[in-house]
Amino acid sequence: MKPTRLLSLDAFRGFTIAAMLLVNNPGDWGHLYAPLEHAKWNGWTFTDWVFPFFVFIAGMAMSLSLARRAAAGADKGRLLAQTARRAATIILIGLLLNWIPHFDLAHVRIPGVLQRLGLCTLLAAPIVLWCGSRGIALWALGLLVFYSAVQLGVAVPNAEGVMQRGVLEPGQDAGAWLDRWLMDGHLWVQSKTWDPEGLLSTLPAVASQLLGVLAGQVLSSSSRPAEKAMTWVLSGLACLWLGQVLDAWLMPINKSLWTPSYVFAMAGWAQLVFSVFFWLLDAMPQPLARERWAQRLHPLIVFGMNALFLFALSGLIAKMLGFIHLAEGRSLNAALYAPIQALGLAPENASLLRAVLFVLAMYAVAWGMYRKGWFIKA
Repeated sequence: MKPTRLLSLDAFRGFTIAAMLLVNNPGDWGHLYAPLEHAKWNGWTFTDWVFPFFVFIAGMAMSLSLARRAAAGADKGRLLAQTARRAATIILIGLLLNWIPHFDLAHVRIPGVLQRLGLCTLLAAPIVLWCGSRGIALWALGLLVFYSAVQLGVAVPNAEGVMQRGVLEPGQDAGAWLDRWLMDGHLWVQSKTWDPEGLLSTLPAVASQLLGVLAGQVLSSSSRPAEKAMTWVLSGLACLWLGQVLDAWLMPINKSLWTPSYVFAMAGWAQLVFSVFFWLLDAMPQPLARERWAQRLHPLIVFGMNALFLFALSGLIAKMLGFIHLAEGRSLNAALYAPIQALGLAPENASLLRAVLFVLAMYAVAWGMYRKGWFIKA
């Protein structure tokens, strides 16, 4: 492990990918504990932390790498080109995963988690390269204002063709109309008329990434470690408060729509969670205590060093487990889950155990890559 790596950011990234693997791979989607599934529509659960944390972390990493190299005199055009290639690679991987296993271009889902991550990086990069802190904050605010104006002020036809304005229900908002207009037949198969990673809601997701950039700039400041941790705590609490205010006065907290209230609420939680990792691993004044916490949190650090690769690999494995069928007609996934079901556990516990075992299997991959020194960047 390189000594220049920020352990707290790796651990935070590792916590996020481990949580994503856990919630994405239950044994039975019909038997889940409530925190391990998304909120039905408005509101949030533990699961609704995961994706915005990834976006926020991408912003922090962008601040530590892209902005720092630009400040050191690196050619900004070249940095933008490098970032664009990386973003395009992430988007392409996401599209390929959606294409598997049916290889049906006529109906392949175009949006997705990796596609959104790539788009956010692509759109945020020029803002980070050519704007200072104030400009980044203004861009984030402007994106949220524009998004809110479109969602609440533009009349669009719903899935039945009825014109309406400001209706924030599944498939009836302006973003859903835009997705149907541009990508009809290529949206999330479970909804068909809208997509949780649609185009319009990518704009507030970019704002989430820009808030991560601003949080990352605290790391580069001359403040003492304890002051940095307190900055994130106070900023996180302020974001949580603002999220609740916007939830009551503007639009509800909603992950599928990625509303402004959701942006600030999740940015608040991200800063609070990261401040804990930062204090334990990088800021605690007692070196021996930091070392002990680094040992305890080492699995998360290992996970965090290849997070995007592990997410893509886990998606591929999950698809193959469902697609491959054995001689008796059962999927490989069902065959592997059967012994867990035979243990006599409550259905929710059996489903959770299967998810935990999947996380452990992916950790074995992460550990092997760590031992070999393989760190893959898209």
